Amino acid sequence: MLSKYDELMCHQTTTTFDHVTDSGDNWRENVWCCVHDTQGKFFLTSVFGVSTNRNVMDSCGILVIDGKQQINIRASRELRPNNADVKVGPLSYQVIEGLKTVRLLLEENEYGISWDIEIEGRMPALEETPQYARSRGRLTENMCRFAQTGRATGWFMVDGVKHLVDPDTWFGHRDHSWGVRWQHNLNSQAMGLQPPEPLKGFMVDWHIFQFDDWFTCSALREDHNGDILEFSGGIIHAFGDSRGLLDLDKVEHDFELVEGTKLLKAGTIVCTAEDGSKREISIKPIATTYLQAGGYWPYKGFRLGQWMGKEWIDGERLDITDRAIVEQIDESPTVIVECHCDGQIGYGQIQFGVYGNHPKYNATGGK
Repeated sequence: MLSKYDELMCHQTTTTFDHVTDSGDNWRENVWCCVHDTQGKFFLTSVFGVSTNRNVMDSCGILVIDGKQQINIRASRELRPNNADVKVGPLSYQVIEGLKTVRLLLEENEYGISWDIEIEGRMPALEETPQYARSRGRLTENMCRFAQTGRATGWFMVDGVKHLVDPDTWFGHRDHSWGVRWQHNLNSQAMGLQPPEPLKGFMVDWHIFQFDDWFTCSALREDHNGDILEFSGGIIHAFGDSRGLLDLDKVEHDFELVEGTKLLKAGTIVCTAEDGSKREISIKPIATTYLQAGGYWPYKGFRLGQWMGKEWIDGERLDITDRAIVEQIDESPTVIVECHCDGQIGYGQIQFGVYGNHPKYNATGGK
């Protein structure tokens, strides 16, 4: 099927742009964006994805207010024949300038929130090392990702009240990934496939921290023994800065969890670069979004990549001060943090999770 992308001089396969090179149903292309103020009063997240071999495009929009209320919108549609517009229900996404500026839009809707916000990159994007894994002989992961950080501008509205997004006090972070994703193989058992080898436990730390003229981003997974399953990371300097990119050799972490939970309370991360230099970053959470309610993990019969019909939308408002509610959506929290490093103050986000056994942390909380 032809689309506007087939006019571009960038084909890499002998087919049209509505196809991918892998036939697996867990192939997915995904963009994640978040913006927040430096006080943690407002935290806005928008996600868009295409599951090409499932004929699905979906999205979620989430707004957290004062750490007390989370407003969720989840939407899904049939991908074809309109695979050219990144728009699902009231949510849409536009690339204003490649690898520099993107625009997030949410039209007025029944859930009482809307927005029009641009994220402008202040530093070049960082490309991660591709992630590749097999389990019992079957490919379970083969994915690329890049990340970028910058400032946000625009506005959002809640219940008829308009709030301005000022780049002096609003930060933006985003990533873009594509390929076979391990967590989106939803139907392996129903298809009669042997499930992947069970993990006794693992820890995930994906973070992006932004300071005035540099940012760091890394992806780390450790197994139940604390051994590294996957690691990639770097330090990027601002546009025009001659220092450019420094790859990371390793990161060392010391996280503190909220007692009795697996939620992040504080932490320290030490980044060691390829030139031997080290940067110690202490982090303090200022806001949390629970992405499970957006579909990163199953919630209310929905998960990103799942076929929900030709057009579908759902949403609600949640009291996230209620521990019983949080326990239903805490599989994929994203935490905005204030960062301190060598006298500098920055801001960023971390997706941190512990599942099953881990020698330093565990799934029920504590260190």
